[in-house]
Amino acid sequence: MIFLQLFITFFQIGLFGFGGGYGMLSLIQGEVVHHWGWMTTAEFTDIVAVSQMTPGPIGINSATYCGYTAVHNAGMSETMAVLGSCVSTFALVLPSLILMILISKLFIKYMKHPTVQSVFAGLRPAVVGLLAAATLLLCTKENFSTPKEDAWRFWISVFLFVATFIGTKLFKINPIKLILMAGFAGLLLLY
Repeated sequence: MIFLQLFITFFQIGLFGFGGGYGMLSLIQGEVVHHWGWMTTAEFTDIVAVSQMTPGPIGINSATYCGYTAVHNAGMSETMAVLGSCVSTFALVLPSLILMILISKLFIKYMKHPTVQSVFAGLRPAVVGLLAAATLLLCTKENFSTPKEDAWRFWISVFLFVATFIGTKLFKINPIKLILMAGFAGLLLLY
């Protein structure tokens, strides 16, 4: 039963997850943590962290790890958990594959049509909203702590967040360098 639920859930996320992997994160979290309860927020945060460090698209990596964790947390064997990761990954990719095959020729033919241009103009704000939602959903006490629980960890986390944002936006520092520098700073300051 969980495999069918995983397939349907990740197929829907793949179908409606505009904006790439980061745009999908809020949809994935809403389904796997809040709707189905397959994992905790802390487990999902760990999955996002591992997905960012693993080569490949974050949405697909997250689906793979979420499928594995959901089946593993359901008490099934490691082999079944691997099958869960395969089902989730395939379901997430399948809508894109189907849609690209169906619309590739039509898009080339009609891409200058005003209706098509209007659809893309309408999708842009939705993509920005999904990316903002993903950012806000990751600003949790598991990631930042709180000033009451651990003020040092909270303010260091806020500082690293702001510093990486400024480094990316203003100074155009390579994101890989920023990830390594933030990880090193976190190791020094928070360990």
